[in-house]
Amino acid sequence: MKRIIYIALLLATVGCIKDDIQPIIPERIPETLIPDEAIEGELIIKFKPELESLLDENITRSGGEATRSGIPSTDEVLDILGAYSFERVFPVDSRHETRTREAGMHLWYIVRFDKSESLAGAMERLSALGEVDKLQCNREIYPAYNRNAKPYFISCSEADSRATTRSTTMPFNDPEMYRQWCYINDGNGTFAQSWAPIVAGCDAGCKEAWELTTGDEDIIVAVMDEAVMWSHPDLADNIWINEGEELYAGVDADGNGYEDDKYGYNFARNTPITSWTTTGSTGHGTHVAGTIAAVNDNGKGVAGIAGGGKGHDGVKIMTLQLFDGGYSATLALEARAMKYAADNGAVILQCSWGYHSSKSNLILGYVPGPATEEEWAALYPLEKEALDYFIHNAGSPNGVIDGGLAIFASGNEYAAQSSFPAAYSKCISVAALAADYTPAIYTNYGAEVALSAPGGDLEYYGTPGEADEAYDEQGVLREQGAIFSTLVLNGVPGYGYYEGTSMACPHVSGVAALGLAYAKQLKRHFTWDEFRDLMVATGDDIDSYFVGDKLIHWNHNSPGATPTKIALGEYKGKMGRMVDAGALLKAIEGSGRDMCLPNIFIAPNASYELNLGDYFFESVESVEVGNTAIATVSLNGSIATVAAVAEGNTTLTVKLEGGITHTSTITVRRGANDNGIL
Repeated sequence: MKRIIYIALLLATVGCIKDDIQPIIPERIPETLIPDEAIEGELIIKFKPELESLLDENITRSGGEATRSGIPSTDEVLDILGAYSFERVFPVDSRHETRTREAGMHLWYIVRFDKSESLAGAMERLSALGEVDKLQCNREIYPAYNRNAKPYFISCSEADSRATTRSTTMPFNDPEMYRQWCYINDGNGTFAQSWAPIVAGCDAGCKEAWELTTGDEDIIVAVMDEAVMWSHPDLADNIWINEGEELYAGVDADGNGYEDDKYGYNFARNTPITSWTTTGSTGHGTHVAGTIAAVNDNGKGVAGIAGGGKGHDGVKIMTLQLFDGGYSATLALEARAMKYAADNGAVILQCSWGYHSSKSNLILGYVPGPATEEEWAALYPLEKEALDYFIHNAGSPNGVIDGGLAIFASGNEYAAQSSFPAAYSKCISVAALAADYTPAIYTNYGAEVALSAPGGDLEYYGTPGEADEAYDEQGVLREQGAIFSTLVLNGVPGYGYYEGTSMACPHVSGVAALGLAYAKQLKRHFTWDEFRDLMVATGDDIDSYFVGDKLIHWNHNSPGATPTKIALGEYKGKMGRMVDAGALLKAIEGSGRDMCLPNIFIAPNASYELNLGDYFFESVESVEVGNTAIATVSLNGSIATVAAVAEGNTTLTVKLEGGITHTSTITVRRGANDNGIL
């Protein structure tokens, strides 16, 4: 899991520019208000709502690139600081500007100024302004995993040449699927040791779930990580594509504020060109994506939890790159990525990163992060607001889910509390298990953890005196209890093993995506919190496995390794429940509510295609518009095309087989988002 530390400052003051005015600050702030990692000459400001018109006028006048705010008192300070850039944190998305403003996201700005000016002095001056609501430093974020660590890599050609007959017993024909004990654990893995058993059934519950569905292309999962290799042979068919956008075209074809964002966006370098070949790249994002949606039943490599097969398309992976070799996104760009996910159709945010746990050990080199939700919200207000925007604005009130699911790894610091943002009450914090239901030795745990999933445990399953990459007598690489998935190394696509809560997290994201695919198949609708709660409620109780001790052979590749006993009782009530895809899908059948005919919201002279098959099982006999002077409608199979004629309101009536009718409202108005559904 990537662990990152931000230092932020929340200030709420009133007054005017006076050098002797002191800012009001929260009771608990970091010992160092401005960390060594803070970007010199850069601050993030949120203005109060009453300044909206002045800010808008200034940005409009400057064509979107400004050096001043248009607010006289603020600009006096910017003059003193030698400011040369004043920019909205979130670019204008013409399709979603209304809800952006309703959420107050348009009030966040980045100001860049002369680096010779001290951050402390700049913050003091700006915090004294009555128009400033929140103020914090900006800084780069960092992955927590060791970038020098090399996974156990197998190229695509090697994977094909080692295909075994064991794959014929699997639900799909992917030859390396037998390595993925995390999906279907029969208790017979080759990595078992006398002190480290494998327990049948310790998996994500995929076997039962795949009998019901295997995915749906309308479900989009945003992977915030290193870049996902969108050309990987075992991922390419399940990669989200922003239709109409083309790389290197230099055009924002869809008006979302980003040029050329065909597969997502590289927020580490602020470019649409996502990269997995930069020096220092580890393939982490590609590995995570494979667990969620490697293409199933294609005769290649591995399977994904929601990767399709058996007549179903797989879910789609959107790549939001936060880390690019030695480059990292800043706090502001990370928040930008979260909003991008919501505004471009993602309903699941897959996040294998976060802060260190507040209970992480300083002796081990960890810098503890926030201890409470209140502290986290006060220190990192921009991050919280961006998360809230995703959670409340992803999806659709008329679709399978109203809102989005933010799924985070709990952390790898061996600590008795989840990290943040994972521990945020609106997120899903995921801990990691070994193949026998015991907690992985590295996993964070605590009351904040909602779900556990397979994450691997190399220290547990390794053999003392043998290297991790040792091959068995058949020449097959030992699984060693780690997680096998798609990978890219030095630009070469392939497969490999990783371990961590980073690997447990995409199991939960994959199960969530599979559940939403099945809900769509059943035409069921949920709110984000209803679906999150259902995922937790249908998980397996695993506390009964936390009895006695767990034996760990630290540095097991050394012949003189000394085993250590870990008391399992400490984990009771602190690992959440074990995610169970089969139980979730069965529960969906009797949960949520029927989807209903949506209201249509379009601009004059625009049109919108509505697939009525997404809402009704019955055949459609006819469609009719109440006032054809406002809009017209045509029907081709299950596709109803609504064409706007003039501004106003009218009705859309759908008559189904059997005489049942459903009615919704069509609103034609200038400035509509042109995305059809209200």
